[in-house]
Amino acid sequence: MNLIEELLRVNSCSVVGMEKNTGKTVTLDYLLSHLPMDKRVAVTSIGLDGESKDQVLGTHKPEIHLRPGQLFATSEKHYRQRHLTAELLDVSDTQTALGRLVTARVLTPGKVLLSGPGSTAVMRQWMDTILPLADLVLIDGALSRMSLASPTVSESLILATGAAYSASMDRLVRDTAFKVACIQLPEWTKEAATDELIRIPGALTDARVEQLLRDKTQAGKAVLIPDFTHIFASEMLWRRFMRVHPIFVEKSSRLIGITVNPTSPQGIQLDSRVLCERLTEATGVEAVDLLHEA
Repeated sequence: MNLIEELLRVNSCSVVGMEKNTGKTVTLDYLLSHLPMDKRVAVTSIGLDGESKDQVLGTHKPEIHLRPGQLFATSEKHYRQRHLTAELLDVSDTQTALGRLVTARVLTPGKVLLSGPGSTAVMRQWMDTILPLADLVLIDGALSRMSLASPTVSESLILATGAAYSASMDRLVRDTAFKVACIQLPEWTKEAATDELIRIPGALTDARVEQLLRDKTQAGKAVLIPDFTHIFASEMLWRRFMRVHPIFVEKSSRLIGITVNPTSPQGIQLDSRVLCERLTEATGVEAVDLLHEA
């Protein structure tokens, strides 16, 4: 799989993780260092990223390396702490937890801490201003902020998974495959139009799913949700629900690939080759260990 070739076909991509320490930052750093030099790239994060140590576990974390010409957005605090020279482009009135949002262009290579827009709405606003200056926007999603992978925010996504999610390879593969199945739900089209449609604009929770399953008058009707990030139902209940109702999304998501981190901060080490093979077979999307490939 060539993630870089796939990225060259889109204008925005979110890197999201199944769990903390599943390799989002490694993935982002790989993309930033392997994209063509003439590709105008902008990068930010919904939360703090690029720190040298995990703030919770105290374990080492890879830092974000940027090349000349690349754009980035971060908080005032972390802009001052940057280990590179940059041309200041904008200081927004938008406040993050660590000060105003700063956008800059890298002049000399180095490292930076990314702590960007604090909400999905602000992220969209920032993207509207940066897209005219960039060919590609990369977003590093924070833990439990899958909303950044919504197609209303970014055109595509990369899913990072690994041993930090579960020490059980069986569970890791099963749960990742379930997430991929949700991401790849079909988009509603006029050709599929029918009056037998249930539209759910908000979150599709276990309680809502159970309610629909109990209502036998609704059986067989298609269900329409905004996109996969609105799914909050548990896997077993969701699979039962899909056997009764065809599920569609208003806007589909483009999954570019799956990256794998076979090591956890607790020292768990899964077989990278076997894990990638099983994930690829279970999801139909090629999974790759970027460190192993490098």
